[in-house]
Amino acid sequence: MKAKEIRDLIDYIKSTGLEEVNIETETFKVKIKRSSEVISQPHYSPPLNLPQAVPKETPETVGDGSSTPGKEVEDKKYITIKSPMIGTIYMAPNPESPDFIKVGDVIKPGDTVCVIEAMKLFNEIEAEVSGTVVKIIAENANPVEYDQPLFLINPSKK
Repeated sequence: MKAKEIRDLIDYIKSTGLEEVNIETETFKVKIKRSSEVISQPHYSPPLNLPQAVPKETPETVGDGSSTPGKEVEDKKYITIKSPMIGTIYMAPNPESPDFIKVGDVIKPGDTVCVIEAMKLFNEIEAEVSGTVVKIIAENANPVEYDQPLFLINPSKK
């Protein structure tokens, strides 16, 4: 079968309203479908955890003319506790209980700082450092990604 014959056959199928035509001979086989069902499945791509650029801050002048160090320098002295998994973070063991930690608390290695629920399993996340909780970055009952910062800790001096 020549290309022109195939084009003519396609045009004929369009004009007749046929959905599908199968032609088979000893030398060739042609199957032409006018339309096909497309089964689409949602495709999920997790967000990439790309390093975020931290804007460089210059010392800011305070009212009396002195300067304070930029936030970038200040954050370097803190240790960041990051999420070891993808899931939903909970700051307390249950809704009626107080949070595991709050800003100003002193923690030590082995202290539970939060729970991350992943695939119906609740995983206690323990501190690996000693220090004072400076900031709680993650929000209760919200999704967290792997390696996402959860808490800032001012390490204890030894």
